[in-house]
Amino acid sequence: MSKQSAIAPHESIEVHELLTFKNICLTKSTTAAKLVSDSELKTILQNDVSTTKRQIQELKEIMERSCNVK
Repeated sequence: MSKQSAIAPHESIEVHELLTFKNICLTKSTTAAKLVSDSELKTILQNDVSTTKRQIQELKEIMERSCNVK
């Protein structure tokens, strides 16, 4: 195992918990963005959705790299 790519089992659990939390945040922000009428708040929520999607992708990549390490 490469020390740079591998993560410890407890770190894997932490990343999974972060992914779960970020998915909940994404759901809430996406739903709220559709319901709000204030344009400034809608923009903030849409920016949050974009940022959260990027963060989820980064966390998924960490998990994939750690699972594919030989």
